[in-house]
Amino acid sequence: MRANTIRLYLEQRLGDGLEVACTRAQANYLLNAMHLSEGAEILVFDGETGEWRARLSRQKRNACSVHVLEQTRVQESGPDIEYLFAPVKRARLDFIAQKATEMGVAALCPVLTRLTTVRRVNRERLRANAIEAAEQCGVLRVPQVCELRPLSEMLDRWNPVRALIYCDEAAPIAAPLEALAGLKPGPLGVLVGPESGFDPGERERLRSLDFVTPLSLGPRVMRADTAAVSVLALVNAVLGDWR
Repeated sequence: MRANTIRLYLEQRLGDGLEVACTRAQANYLLNAMHLSEGAEILVFDGETGEWRARLSRQKRNACSVHVLEQTRVQESGPDIEYLFAPVKRARLDFIAQKATEMGVAALCPVLTRLTTVRRVNRERLRANAIEAAEQCGVLRVPQVCELRPLSEMLDRWNPVRALIYCDEAAPIAAPLEALAGLKPGPLGVLVGPESGFDPGERERLRSLDFVTPLSLGPRVMRADTAAVSVLALVNAVLGDWR
């Protein structure tokens, strides 16, 4: 990302010469928060066609559009990682959505475990946090935000072609890099449970599945938001696009 260059995510599929109207919130951000004027250039992306240089066109006091000029970066797919997590309180959930997006995940999938205390998730807020992180960090893909589902239902529907890694302080292999070394790069799921952990029945079911790998994150117990960054860094380094 170029220094001091504003990036904006647009819902519309982009192409040369298109004129795209900004939402009211985007117009307020560009015109009032960033004090951009007619003709200012920004970068825009749609999550599918790469990144584009665009020129601001002011329509009236609190409305504007952008005129797409040229592509600056082709679309990057990123690692095929679905991040599954037990919901936590709002500020920390915002952090998880932002950091997982920066790490390049393809999907954010909240799951309800038996010991999960937060039972609701605002999907629009999750997506807004993901978009903001993508805009600020140069990411070209905005992850899909899945519906909140019980862990048991998620496992019932799971495609075993996609290996599932789950964080477990009682994993039989204490060294995380050693545990990941046995997996091949490809479609992955990464699961972090609630801070109270998985209950014995959930742990037993997870370990009984051939496509599941338990992963220790070392000798210290981490909060869910810290575990999110730690496990995604490990997975990207060994199996993702950091290799």
